[in-house]
Amino acid sequence: MKKKRHSSAEIAAKLRQADAMRREGMPAGKVAQALGISVMTYHRWRKAREPLPGTAATARERAIPRERHDSGRLEQLELENSRLRRLVADILLEKLQLEESLRKRV
Repeated sequence: MKKKRHSSAEIAAKLRQADAMRREGMPAGKVAQALGISVMTYHRWRKAREPLPGTAATARERAIPRERHDSGRLEQLELENSRLRRLVADILLEKLQLEESLRKRV
C-alpha cells in the first residue's frame, strides 16, 4: 500500500471525527479503520496534538499538530544550518589553497 502524507488540515479534521467516534464508544481500532489510517498513526497524531506538560492549551491549539507550532524554530535552524555549511565550505577552500601553496614551495 502506498504511503500518503496528510496535510495539517486533514489531520485536524480526522482527529475531530475520531474524537466524535470515541465519545460514542467506538474502539480505537474501528476509529482508525473508519478514517483509513493505522492505529499507530491515529495514536501518533493524538500524541502530537496534546499540549506540552505544564502548559495550558486552547481547543484550537489542540486541533493543530505540534509540528506546526515548531515551524518557526525549524526555519531558524535551517537558516543557521545553511550558514554553517557555507562557512565550512569557505574554510575547506581556504585550507586547500594553503596546502596547494605549501606544495608549490616545497
